Amino acid sequence: MTNTKKKPLRKCVVSREQFPKDELIRIVKTVDGTIELDTTGRKNGRGAYLKKDAKIVKKAEKSQVLNRHLSTEVPKEIYIEIMELIENESASI
Repeated sequence: MTNTKKKPLRKCVVSREQFPKDELIRIVKTVDGTIELDTTGRKNGRGAYLKKDAKIVKKAEKSQVLNRHLSTEVPKEIYIEIMELIENESASI
């Protein structure tokens, strides 16, 4: 009997599909109300997940789904930071 560890699944707030946690980016509204990228997946606060896909990020920005999910205004810098993270990961592959 093999002991395979299950990967936790999370739902992308844009596509509403479930993906393994390592295929998603977590955006967090911290206790003090700031919005941050959570690359560790362990920061405290309200989190929302986006698939690591430029089209999904652009759609999230246009539809303002993160604003609704996190109940606050998500700054444009966060979307830029997400796009840079996606570009860096795709360049390292």
